[in-house]
Amino acid sequence: MKNNKIYFISDSHFGVPNRKKSMDRERLFIDWLEMVKTDAREIYIMGDLFEFWYEYKTVIQKGYVRLLGKLAEITDSGIPVYFFRGNHDVWAFDYLVEELNIKIYPDTLIKEIDGKKFFLGHGDGLGKGDNGYKFLKRVFRNKLNQWLFRWIHPDIGTRLGLYWSNKSRVANENTGLEKVNQAGIDRLTGYCQEILEKQPDIDYFVFGHIHKPQVVDLIGKASYYSIGDWIKYFSYLEFDGINLEHKYFDNKSPNHED
Repeated sequence: MKNNKIYFISDSHFGVPNRKKSMDRERLFIDWLEMVKTDAREIYIMGDLFEFWYEYKTVIQKGYVRLLGKLAEITDSGIPVYFFRGNHDVWAFDYLVEELNIKIYPDTLIKEIDGKKFFLGHGDGLGKGDNGYKFLKRVFRNKLNQWLFRWIHPDIGTRLGLYWSNKSRVANENTGLEKVNQAGIDRLTGYCQEILEKQPDIDYFVFGHIHKPQVVDLIGKASYYSIGDWIKYFSYLEFDGINLEHKYFDNKSPNHED
């Protein structure tokens, strides 16, 4: 059946580590969009599409022309695209809505699809702990701070944003990515269990943020799906109305590690 599948993808972080390698991954992402548009009913981008994104009033960041054009083509064809703000593109406002007809969600969403109840979100700032980041998230979402940042020249603002993002990435690498990922999986697993105590009818929790594809069985019938990323794993989720499962794009990226 045409247009019967739901797709979830997350954490492509376009913009790093450099323009060439980011472009290689972006072209693969466009190839993936071209593939899934043949049977997609809906596409969910679950955050951190960009390494850094800020929308000035009249200026759009350099780059990503092919990607944005393909997304516009997808929505123009009648396939809805939904975007969940991540911690790296928290300052996505109305550009994607007005120019690309993409629906933006700032936090989490519960949605029923084909009789299954999905709890969706990027995953950052959820669950217990990670208090330092939760404080920064409030700072970044503050309307006054957003207004003040707009007065920084775009060249300087983008450079600052990428510097902060890279600093966080280096800190995680120094800690050990496997350790960081497992801590994130554990934190979100605990969060899912807390939600299930109040809403036991949820079937699937789908989050990005943790760059590792993994499935965690929860109490009752529910499962937590960590999507993975478009940096190392080139992973995504496919729901055909019955089953939700990880898929891996058949790519030739020089950045891919088996």
